[in-house]
Amino acid sequence: MPRVPVYNVNAEQVGEIDLSDDIFGVEINVPVMHQAVVNYLANQRQGTHSTKTRGEVRGGGKKPWRQKGTGRARQGSIRAPQWIKGGVVFGPKPRDYSYRLPKKVKRLALKSALSSKVKDNEIIVLDELKLQQPKTKEIVKLLKNFNVDKKALIVLPDKDEIVERSARNIPGVETMVANNLNTYQVLRHNKFIVTKDAVRKIEEVFA
Repeated sequence: MPRVPVYNVNAEQVGEIDLSDDIFGVEINVPVMHQAVVNYLANQRQGTHSTKTRGEVRGGGKKPWRQKGTGRARQGSIRAPQWIKGGVVFGPKPRDYSYRLPKKVKRLALKSALSSKVKDNEIIVLDELKLQQPKTKEIVKLLKNFNVDKKALIVLPDKDEIVERSARNIPGVETMVANNLNTYQVLRHNKFIVTKDAVRKIEEVFA
């Protein structure tokens, strides 16, 4: 059972917490994490791209010159693909890129991602994170206390608009509610900052 220190917002250790082996101590499965990331990115695609075929490009109804006798190659339309301003061959059309992964695969990927954060010492557990009013400098101070100078994901047990508003203007910093965690967000951030209550929520939801 992994045991990690618990800090206050001033980066002072105030205790320790035991993390669940079933969530934070599983064997890291890289191929499954890759599947989950590809799935997440595919599901984010709008798929609104569109090109025009030769039948959709305006013009080109008239044969540019007669079939024989000119010495030039035969042409039927100035909107054929080989012409400038002609149609596009096999170009993209609007489509849905989304697909579903089995629930067990998604859950295993998330557990592997969380376990990798523990293994690589990229997890920071806070006793609590409470702000009286939205202040970006408070979150900046928190990150500076822990020497976090890259991307960081702050995980809260429940929605906290004050913390979210305080962090949203900091480049590379995102906030999430524990039960909305996904593999992509965990892996793309260098530091995983989570409160004690959020840890318990994660263990409760994803056990």
